[in-house]
This record gives sequence, C-alpha cells and structure tokens, in this order.
Amino acid sequence: MDTLSHALWGRGFFGYRGHPYWSLFFGALPDLCSFGILFIISFIKNLFLSENINYRNMDLPEWLYNAYDISHSLLIAAITIMLVYLYGNKKFAFAMLAWPAHILLDFPFHTADFFPTPILWPLIEVKFNGISWATPYVWFSNITGLIVLYIFRFRNRKKILK
Repeated sequence: MDTLSHALWGRGFFGYRGHPYWSLFFGALPDLCSFGILFIISFIKNLFLSENINYRNMDLPEWLYNAYDISHSLLIAAITIMLVYLYGNKKFAFAMLAWPAHILLDFPFHTADFFPTPILWPLIEVKFNGISWATPYVWFSNITGLIVLYIFRFRNRKKILK
C-alpha cells in the first residue's frame, strides 16, 4: 500500500485521542524507515553529486532490506509500543498503534516479488504472497475505505472527543 494511505489509515484509526499528527507519522513510519531514507540519500546524491539515478534499474542496497524487515515486524512494533505504554505516555502509545496497523495492511497487499512483509521477523522468517495494492480493485477499495472512515470520524467527532 502507498505511504500516504498508510498515514491516513493511521490517523483515521488512532489519531483521535490527542496525537493526530503522531498517528499520521506512525502510520507512515515503516516505509519512512526504509524507502524514505533511500529517497533522502538519492535526493542528496542528485543535488550535490549530480548523479543521475535510474530507479527502474537501480540495485537496492542491502541495508534497505534490513531496514524494511525491522520496521515491518509486528514483534518490533509491539515491543516498542509496550515500552512506551508502560514507561511513557499511554495516549502517545495509542497513536503508535498506527505502526502495527500499517504492517497488518501491508502483508495481504504485497506480493512475494516486491518486498513481502516479514510480520514475525526476527523470530520466524515467514512472508506472505499477497495481492498487489496497485491492483485496481484493491486500490479503489482502499480509497473507498478511507473516505468511509473519514466520513465516520467527521460525523462522530463530538462523541469521540467526550
């Protein structure tokens, strides 16, 4: 699924208890920790080194795969959120739940050919061969679901804030 959709799902589900912008961030966090860093490095190389990067034929660095595995692990997310919940701010930990929501939305919509989601890493190296999120019926269902969620949040905003 695309990073923007993940951020919006995170905000829609977990951004109504005092940390709406953090829920956006944590919804996008797993992709930012891998592809976001690659984008920044590539941008700096283009800007300062004048390297023309061909993304279609680019060999992805090994660290990207490692960062993807770490950031897309339910185990890593659960441990981190549990520590914040126990020793930090409970409302902030609630906004952090957008992180495992991202992972749960990713694994059925990533194919084995392109970054299958390692939800139980590092305990078990299990990955699923899902349906590509770019498939039209998945993509349009995603957009429809986001619209329905935000209409629900808008209509119930006074009830939720109480």
